[in-house]
Amino acid sequence: MSPLAAAAAIWGLWAISWALAAVWSSRAAARPEVSRSMPYWILTVGGMLLLWASVRFDFGSFRRGGLGPRFWSVPDAAGWAMTALVAAGFLFAWWARLHLGSLWSGTVTRKEGHRVVDTGPYRFVRHPIYTGLIAGALGLAVLTGRPLALVGCVLIAVGYWVKARLEEGFLSAELGEAAYGDYRERTPMLIPFVRWPS
Repeated sequence: MSPLAAAAAIWGLWAISWALAAVWSSRAAARPEVSRSMPYWILTVGGMLLLWASVRFDFGSFRRGGLGPRFWSVPDAAGWAMTALVAAGFLFAWWARLHLGSLWSGTVTRKEGHRVVDTGPYRFVRHPIYTGLIAGALGLAVLTGRPLALVGCVLIAVGYWVKARLEEGFLSAELGEAAYGDYRERTPMLIPFVRWPS
């Protein structure tokens, strides 16, 4: 199995497990208007389409292909390092998902009994799920060897940054600025130990 095939398999396992776990969530008490969520949906879905258009599946066997020529090849050692980045990103996202428990939601919401979670992976970044997914996208994009995949990764990252900003503004209004402000001051948004972007 190639590093690219392994990374794609990890993506598939994550997507299936994430979808199955979506039922484990408490009821939403409030959410922003749908129109406010559209920008991040457009960016992240568009980015995913570009990323996955850069690779293809053919009758169950994974092959390098898709849109555009390959501009670089990744040596095996670096390829496995990128596969490890994909795996680490999804493990980080799952750690955050499990740590949130029933407070998790795939959309921006305030749950019943919502509180600011600042333990576990949330000690390192305010949005560890987004951090993990961006890492997974970056690893796969590098493995494809195509600039289009990197463009997709950038769109995904910008989409999750937009979503994080919306989520923080919404929760600050819902929970009170004091409840979220201190956490925002002491914890980076997406990149551990880096205060930008926030």
